[in-house]
Amino acid sequence: MTFPVMLRSLRHHNYRLWAIADFVSITGTWMQVLALNWLILSITGSATSVGLGLVMQALPTMLIGPWGGVIADRLPVRAVVGAGQLVQALLSAVLACIALGEPSSVGALYAISLASGLATALTSPALGRFGAEVVGPEDLSNGLALGSVLSSGGRILGMSLAGVVIPLFGVPGAFFTNSASFLGVLVALALMRRREFHRLPPSEPGERGIAAGFRYVLRDPRMLIMFGLAFVLGSLGRNYQVTMAAMAEGPLAAGASGYGALSVAFAVGTVLGGVYAASRLRLPPRLLLIAATVCAAGQMLSGGAPTLLLFGAAMLPIAAAAVVLDTTVSTRVQLDSPGHLRGRVISAQGMVGAASGAVGGPALGVLCDTLGPRTALVLAGAVSLAAALAAAYGFARLRRTRPATPAQAPAAAGPVPTAVTVPHPAGTPVPARSAASTAQPTASAAAGR
Repeated sequence: MTFPVMLRSLRHHNYRLWAIADFVSITGTWMQVLALNWLILSITGSATSVGLGLVMQALPTMLIGPWGGVIADRLPVRAVVGAGQLVQALLSAVLACIALGEPSSVGALYAISLASGLATALTSPALGRFGAEVVGPEDLSNGLALGSVLSSGGRILGMSLAGVVIPLFGVPGAFFTNSASFLGVLVALALMRRREFHRLPPSEPGERGIAAGFRYVLRDPRMLIMFGLAFVLGSLGRNYQVTMAAMAEGPLAAGASGYGALSVAFAVGTVLGGVYAASRLRLPPRLLLIAATVCAAGQMLSGGAPTLLLFGAAMLPIAAAAVVLDTTVSTRVQLDSPGHLRGRVISAQGMVGAASGAVGGPALGVLCDTLGPRTALVLAGAVSLAAALAAAYGFARLRRTRPATPAQAPAAAGPVPTAVTVPHPAGTPVPARSAASTAQPTASAAAGR
């Protein structure tokens, strides 16, 4: 079967199965995200309580993410992925049972969120590594980009279905639906063809600990520059769930309906960005810098938008560039790291993403409350632009001093694989990602879809 360039990853049987499972699981997860947030809010009446639930999800990735990388590099990833998806399905089912009992406190809900975050931290690197075995190296960027499109589509569909399912079947109905979506992932795993996997080598005897992964990242200036840029953009340049709400409620006086319209515009932008990335054969570091600059400059301009329409128009290029940036970082992480350390490098990327979300949301909230949302957007955009310029300077210096990249050196590291987005864990909070996708490169690897 012949596929156009933009859909070339679909020529792989295993990728087609994974893409379908990914879309179904993303849809279920977004239903659960909305239902869980609504349930917590209805019990407590506090937005802060909702935010605490998101922290419960992200905290394990920041604290124990490296151990997930070790698991991914040492154990058979297909088995780890299957076990992780089964755990998430069970947690969603337990959450549904708790909701059926009409709880009066959020303690049990927080416990499930923490358990889900723990499972995510331990299995996300395996999901990323497994995704790298689904398609060939020549289709890496395309697989990631198509995953971003699927993530955006699943997000829109999941939010829409939640608006139908919750009134008809209650919050438990959304949780049970998400639990069932993980079973689809397990079916997809069972139907994949073993002979068509692009296997990665396991960790080497002398490099089986957490320290080996950190050593690799710390010794690779290119990786450090990318992670630093991703942290700044992910924290101050990308938390539009905060700034869009502040702008809609404040200067634009658009209320909840305006916030909903802006969210739709942002989602459309992510689809456009995914389509653009999928149409490209290569995603070089230069594209990363261009996307970061567009995000930062667009954010500064959006702070001065006088109307809802103009602010929504600014969301389109910002969201598109954000997806291109995420996809490029994920592509470089996969291509520029040796196979036997892949899981640990992916876990480092996950820690950066979780930390940026945990830091950026509260920081932007404080800026909006103290300086006003317009000033907060301009200031955060200026910092993001400075980070993009600093990254450009760093890459330029490396080109002058290092003719070869670390990715070119380890010939014995095994075949360079690809990554695709993979199904998300239960109840994950979703940054404006992912992705991700994103955040994350892989769907389930993100602390939010």
